[in-house]
Amino acid sequence: MAELYQTFLPRFSLASLSRAFAAGKSHVILDWMSAYSLYLHIPFCRHRCAYCDFNTYAGQDSAIPAYVDALIAEATGVAGAAATDGAGEHLPVQTIFFGGGTPSLLPAESLARILGAIREGYAVAETAEITLEANPGTVTAGYLEALRGLGINRISFGMQSADPFELRQLERQHDPLDVIRAVAWARQAGFEQINLDLIYGLPDQAIETWAHTLEFALALRPEHLSLYALTIEEGTPLYRWASRGLVSQPDPDRAADMYELASERLDRAGFTQYEISNWATRSPDGTLLSCQHNLTYWRNQPYLGIGAGAHGYAGGYRTANVNGIASYIARIRAAGWQGFPLSPANATATPIDRETEIKETMMVGLRLVQEGVSAEAFKGRFGLSLMERYPREINELVGWGLLEWAGENDRRLRLTSRGRLLGNQVFMRFI
Repeated sequence: MAELYQTFLPRFSLASLSRAFAAGKSHVILDWMSAYSLYLHIPFCRHRCAYCDFNTYAGQDSAIPAYVDALIAEATGVAGAAATDGAGEHLPVQTIFFGGGTPSLLPAESLARILGAIREGYAVAETAEITLEANPGTVTAGYLEALRGLGINRISFGMQSADPFELRQLERQHDPLDVIRAVAWARQAGFEQINLDLIYGLPDQAIETWAHTLEFALALRPEHLSLYALTIEEGTPLYRWASRGLVSQPDPDRAADMYELASERLDRAGFTQYEISNWATRSPDGTLLSCQHNLTYWRNQPYLGIGAGAHGYAGGYRTANVNGIASYIARIRAAGWQGFPLSPANATATPIDRETEIKETMMVGLRLVQEGVSAEAFKGRFGLSLMERYPREINELVGWGLLEWAGENDRRLRLTSRGRLLGNQVFMRFI
């Protein structure tokens, strides 16, 4: 901790410290003692999938050049505001994540411009994890080589399924062969961290086809797997089909069976489940190859959201940018910076008080099924113990077999195996 203070405390000006304490937000200072993460939203897609309710748009590729300019302007503007507030220092960055949408629709030259601006405006760690999400059907060997040459060191492919019928049902724009090729090309390009996203609990999905998808994914030897249960969201084609009886509603009991099947199979394959929906292998030196960017979210640490519809959490605010591509570009061009961490693109900027921060820390921290919520870290952050803040909730949930004390000296509160299946019910007790 002393080293942490020596590294980051000099960036505080007396004025900024005084403002924080005067506003009753002394906990915000923790932001400056942490390295940040950057999330950059790329909202372009060739086709909007049937289940997708993310902020994505098809048929707007002509706006990519102007959007890239706006993205760079926002990232640079936020960095400048942080420098002004922090006595002229560059904001330290430990992870960068290009999400979407389909970030792999951006030309390598555009990604090079974005990363160049970030490296100029922020203090990006030499060991920073830089991830790009990609549709397996949108990449080539040359494109992946170019990404690796830019310093992007982690790639996340939206595989979703190994079953051609399920891919058509989801309206994915790739087939299983595209996944095989994409992973092979990524390896040839030098990527040593590859993630595959999979979806289970589809309408009428058989356990056997889910098992086949798991085996297909394991045969590609990824370092990381993200497994998500399908939820049919209002406004999506899949929702309309289900409402009209054209497809069945997902079966939650079958989805639970699929989740347990995956947990057992991935455990046998040497994967460690470190979060409710995420599994990782270990490097030769024993390091768990978890997604460092997503750990920022689950540990409730600061991150900046750049781009249309992007969300951020920094400086005591949760921010959400305007969704539309044209609206986002127009707001950035109009400027009007208000100081870190705010941006002209913000549709909302919600102050987060200490009580809300406590609740959010519990909710996201308990998703980390191995790490859980550290009693020591919680007390260091909030000045009171877990049992002082939540005695009844913890005792009841432990008694019901949904939470357990684990780790050295039983100082970590985490979900039990049963609790992982009932996570939302556990989280609700704390929020």
